[in-house]
This record gives sequence, structure tokens and C-alpha cells, in this order.
Amino acid sequence: MFNIIAVTLLTVLGGLGIFLLGMKHLSEGLQAVSGKRLRRFVAAATTTRLAGVLTGVITTVIVQSSSVITVMLVGFVNTQLMTLAQAINVIIGSHIGTTATAWLISVIPSMDLLGLGMISGASFCYFFSSKEKLRNIGLACLGFGLIFFGLDLMKDGMAPIAKSAEIKAWFATLDATTFWSSVKCVLASAALTAVIQSSAATTAIAMALALQGIISFETACAAVLGMNIGTTITAWLAAMNSTTDGKRAALAHTLINTIGVLIFLPFFLPVVMPFIKSIFPLAAQGVVSNGVTTFPQIPVAMACLHTGFNVFNTVLFVPIVIPFARLVEKLLPYRQATVETPRLTILDTRIIHTPEVAVEQAYHEVLFMADSNDDLLATFRKLLAGDEENTQLEDHILHREAILDVVQREITDFLGHFLTVRLPRDVAFRARALLRITDELESVSDEVAALLKMLRRLRSMHLSFTDKGREELLEVHDRIAAFAESLHSALKDDLFGNPNQLPQMRTDAAGIKSLTHDIRTRHLERLEGSSANPAEIVVCMDIINAYVRIKEEYLNVGDAIIGGK
Repeated sequence: MFNIIAVTLLTVLGGLGIFLLGMKHLSEGLQAVSGKRLRRFVAAATTTRLAGVLTGVITTVIVQSSSVITVMLVGFVNTQLMTLAQAINVIIGSHIGTTATAWLISVIPSMDLLGLGMISGASFCYFFSSKEKLRNIGLACLGFGLIFFGLDLMKDGMAPIAKSAEIKAWFATLDATTFWSSVKCVLASAALTAVIQSSAATTAIAMALALQGIISFETACAAVLGMNIGTTITAWLAAMNSTTDGKRAALAHTLINTIGVLIFLPFFLPVVMPFIKSIFPLAAQGVVSNGVTTFPQIPVAMACLHTGFNVFNTVLFVPIVIPFARLVEKLLPYRQATVETPRLTILDTRIIHTPEVAVEQAYHEVLFMADSNDDLLATFRKLLAGDEENTQLEDHILHREAILDVVQREITDFLGHFLTVRLPRDVAFRARALLRITDELESVSDEVAALLKMLRRLRSMHLSFTDKGREELLEVHDRIAAFAESLHSALKDDLFGNPNQLPQMRTDAAGIKSLTHDIRTRHLERLEGSSANPAEIVVCMDIINAYVRIKEEYLNVGDAIIGGK
């Protein structure tokens, strides 16, 4: 008895480990192949409810992981790229898309031969191809092969259990014959899915048990309902360090599945199971082969129920997305009266098996820094153009500069972690570019704060700019602001790696350099002619020097975008 249990556990757990590794490689490879297109596709799901649902279905089928899509959505809501209602539409669609894995598992006729065949072919493609796209395709196919091989190991590992009356009797305690025993099955499945953080793995285990007749058809179907609740733990892990908006997305994910299961459960035994059995009348009938009885139709019936439940949930929630989003906002209100400032989402690497999503989150934080610098320059221009002190505007500059210091540090620490592992070439380029850009943008905010201090120094000496001097400084400022705006536009248009996207960058920079040189010369001429206060000229020259440094920092931003040195 002990030997049977030990061998079974080793085989099943080993098969489960191979299955999860396959899911990881499959998701990594597919995301690397889809890359930027996948991120844009998800982010563009903001037009209609149907567009959001279809986006969730398609993207989840592409990456074979609703968890990755949900974590991405938590980040998008957290950085205010997407509203809560828009994210809910995509979440609902991802629940349908994730059932593709169950269908794939259920219809494969010979998992062992297919798995080994895909592993052997994909391994050569992955290890010996010099083209990155082929390597990523090979990685995805390798993941598929490992999934099938792991499933076959789990199925074979369950076979000895089917011959043990004692073990089958223990599993019989989970038999879903009544409403409350169905609830118990749902809770057990939810707990298992929460532990291994993969509804696909729970589906595979339930299918393997049902295939060998260790658990009943009803029990296997009840497990399908539970895994829909357990899989929501991934979103909560991603939202632990996020803003209230990010936590709301995770809460919506949990409520959708939990409410759906609660509504579905009372009809499970009296309505749903008879309906499923009418579609698959042979599902509960065993097939004897070599003295072993199996139930080969159960996996397809489980996949049908899995899809049916999530379609039911879609029909239930899509018409009420807006009021449902308001309910979630009331259940999880902001902790403070003011709106929280979005911050970098601290993503757990145990959840995200690829840095693609993490780099996307950092990208949106860099956009936040760029917008903040636009705001800083516009605020300083108001101070430069006026003679009087404006404490509110000055405090705003210093406060915003302090925020950007924190954001820059978070982005650097976050991306630094992912740059220590092997990355697809385009992701690595993007991550390095973002690291360089965030450093330059933070330096720009420091220079604006320094400009404010220079202005304060002039006022402390009870001096002010001459009309001519102020006009010249404003001219430099406007040229710098326009230069910054052109680079920010390239950044927002995601023009990374294309040297032809900023053809006027160096010409504009040279024009600013020529302008500052001419203004310096004019200032010195006024000083030599004793037509200006020396202290005022010194401050003007310091301000011009700061503007020159800002120009150089933005030039470095442009070089980082196009891939220059």
C-alpha cells in the first residue's frame, strides 16, 4: 500500500511539475512571439463592451494563461491606462479564452507520443536556431510538448489508484451527489488551484482522476467550478502592492467568478448535469482495455462545462458592467479623500514568468515622468514670465520633483531585476532604453528645481530681469519645451529602435545651442557696456546653462529611443 502511494505521488507530482513547466515555456514563447502587438491589442480594448470581451478571449487563447492577462489588466488599471469597467470586460473574455487549454487537453488522442514528438522537434529549434523568432516558436512548442508529456505522466500515475479500493474510498468522500457535497468539491478545487496558481493544472488533475474512474463525473464537473474561484488568487498577488484601482480589478475578478459559481451551484445537480449527460450520454460509461476501465469521454464533457459556465458568466455580467464597476468601487473605496497618484506596480516574478508585461508597466511609468516634466516646464515658465513670487507654483515644482525621484528609483530597481535574466532581444533593448530615459527625465526635473532656486536667488537680492533679458530667457525656454514635446511624442508613439523616426532631433538641438550661444554673447556685451546689473547677468547665465543641460538630457532621451549611442 505504501509503495503504491509513494510511486503514485512521485509520478503525479513529477507530471504536474512538467506540466507547469510546459505552461511557463508555452506562455513565455507565445508572448515573446506576439510581443508588442499583444500589449497594444489589450490596451486598445477601450471602445465597446464586445471589443473588450473579444480582446480577453483572443489574448488569453494566444498566451494560454488567463493569469498573465489578468495581471496585465491589474497593471493597466493601476497606471490608469484602462478604466475599471474596461478591464472587467477583458477579464470576462479571458475567462472564456482560458477554457481553450481544457479543450486542447481533452481532444488530444495520444498525449505521450505527441508530447515526446513535440519536445524532440522543438528542442532542436530552440537550442540550435540562430533566429530569435524561431527560438521563441520553439520554446512555445517545447511548452506544448511538456504539457502533453506531463499530462500523460499524471494519467499513468493515477492508474494504480484505480485498483486500490482504500484510496478510491477516500476519494469517494468528495463525491458530488448532494448540494453540500458539491459545495465541498468546489471548495477543495478552489483551494488546490489557489495553491498551484494554475486552473489549467487543476483541470488536468481532475481530468486524469476522472479518466481513471477515481472520481465521479459529477465530482470532476464540480471541480471545474471551483478552479474558476481559485485562479483569482493570482490577481490578488499582483495587486498586493498596487493602488486601490489595481486592487479593485483583482476584486472584480474574484467577484465575477464567485458570484457566477454561487448562482450556478443550485442548478448544478438538478439541471446542469442532466443537460451535460444528454449531450454526452456515454461520458459516465467506462471502456475496458487490457483489464483497465477508463472514461475517455469525461474530459470533453468537462471542457464543455468549463466553456459553458464562463459563457453563462459573460451573459450575466456584460450587460451590467458599469453598475458592477460602481459596486466594486463602493466595496473598495479610496483610503484618502484625494485621488491616489498611480505608482509603479511591484509585480511578483513568481506570477509573471516573462518580463514583457513588467517592461510595459515601466514604460507607462516613464510616460508619467515625461508628462510630469512637461508640467514642470510649463509651471516654471509662469514663474519666469512674472515678477511676483507664487508660493503655490513653487511648491508644486518641488513636490513634483520629489515624486519623480521616487518613481525613477522604483523603475531602476524594478527593471534591473529583469535585466539579470535572458530576455528576447527587443525586450532587452526596450528595458535598457527605459532605464536610460528614466535617468535623463529625472535629471530634467532636477534641473527645473535648480532653475527655481536660481530665480529665488535673484529675488533674494531684490533684483529682477530686464524686459530684454526676460524675453530672451523665455525664447530659450519655449525652444526647449518644444524640443521636449517632440521627444515625448516619439516616446508616446512607441518609436523605439527606429533611427529614422527623429530626423530633426539633432538639427533642433543645434538650433538651441546656437540660440543660447547668441544670448550668452548679448548678455556679456550688456555687462561690458555697464547696461545691466552684474548679479542679474550671472543668474541669467546660470539659467541658460541649466537650459543647455536640459537640452542635452533630452537629446540623450532621443538617442535612447532610436537606439543611438
